[in-house]
Amino acid sequence: MRNTVQFHWLKIVKKKRLTKTSFSLTFEIPEHLKEKFQYESGQYSAIKLGNRQNDYSYTSAPYENELSFGIKYSSEESFAYHLYKSLEPGDVVEISEPQGRFTIRSRPNEKRTILCFASGIGITPILSHMKNILHNEANTRLFLFYGNRDKENIAYIDELSDLQTQYPDRFHSFFFFSREKAQNLMFQGRLDAKKVSLIINQILDQDEEDEESTIWDATDEVLICGPGEMIKSIANACYHHGIRKQNIHFELFDEFNEDIYEIEEELPVVKDIEVKFTLFGKKYEHHIPSNETRILSALLEAGFDIPYSCKSGLCGSCRCHLEEGEVYMVENEYLTEKETQSGLILPCVGVALSREINLNFDNI
Repeated sequence: MRNTVQFHWLKIVKKKRLTKTSFSLTFEIPEHLKEKFQYESGQYSAIKLGNRQNDYSYTSAPYENELSFGIKYSSEESFAYHLYKSLEPGDVVEISEPQGRFTIRSRPNEKRTILCFASGIGITPILSHMKNILHNEANTRLFLFYGNRDKENIAYIDELSDLQTQYPDRFHSFFFFSREKAQNLMFQGRLDAKKVSLIINQILDQDEEDEESTIWDATDEVLICGPGEMIKSIANACYHHGIRKQNIHFELFDEFNEDIYEIEEELPVVKDIEVKFTLFGKKYEHHIPSNETRILSALLEAGFDIPYSCKSGLCGSCRCHLEEGEVYMVENEYLTEKETQSGLILPCVGVALSREINLNFDNI
């Protein structure tokens, strides 16, 4: 059956305004819940208030022994604004146990170069990663490229300044503004692949320890968080500069219905596909005219209430077990090799390669 996320009551110990439309909440983790809230940088929890809830990424790092979230609201009607107006230090709130796979393996004995890209409130999981990496990996250096509308909208500017002061030789940050003039035109406008390439090729061109090598050549991991278009642009730039896809990690903060990478192989067209599936204990059947439509899209268009979020193979919300037939995933940033070998697939990026497929959304 689909896993049910467990919630626990945690006390707010700090609330802080970050920008005009964002704030942070810090929660105490009591001793009896420390095991339940052992988390990794890049993960998130759902915050529940009444009958509403939403997911928010941690900005705290595991070694800090607390849970901190960065939250942005878009309007006074939003759930995030309700949190801002309703909650104060001392209040207890329902928080889910850690979720998410926007994580990377810690390598304290290695010397690494990691590029981080964030836009707006997308800095939240990136900040957790950066603090944890700088704290645990004494030989790793980080480069942050952070895009905002203007200086007033930079979330966590004090924390970023503290990191720069604490790790002056290993942490380097670059800020881009889409609605404010910058002294250097290179930093004016949206953060995209072209600007990132210019920065790295011109300012960070040479690897200081190898005159024959560029920063691109030295990069071990890439972390990206923000809107879909920004992720697609930067992920492809990194890939085309020679960084392997498995080393490019990203977290999407909104629905994005496009593939992150171009499909690199041509798939055969299959017509008249019969899809049988089990969902919430009930069995269904549906006909898909051809595999030119992804499986999830076809089922959603037909009115079936399939769980989903990103539609891009990133979040795993729609994952299911392939019990019969053949399906090809054009993208997969969520399932592990072991999970795919066990028969799990992501129908949002799934293309049917057989005329009959049988899916089970419950048996995961």
